[in-house]
Amino acid sequence: MAGCIRVSDTRLLLDIKAVPGSSKSQIAGLSENRLRIKIAAAPEDGKANAELRAFLAKTLDCPKKDINVVTGEKSRLKTVALPLAVREKLENIITSGY
Repeated sequence: MAGCIRVSDTRLLLDIKAVPGSSKSQIAGLSENRLRIKIAAAPEDGKANAELRAFLAKTLDCPKKDINVVTGEKSRLKTVALPLAVREKLENIITSGY
């Protein structure tokens, strides 16, 4: 399992380094044991967090309501809680090079 993924009870925790204000949302590699994700939204009024949740939901094919920012709401360094069911898909995306 990648160093940026942890299992906690019934949730998967993903450590992220968000890069808001990008031209499009995409996974941009690993940085300091965090998945680096470029976000196509400004870091204001929760727009970047909403876009991050929408991007992860689309990428991992899970409902947006099941994705929560648990730490780092106003920081680039975040931890996001995801359903355990996406673990294999997320690991495949990381190991395949995004």
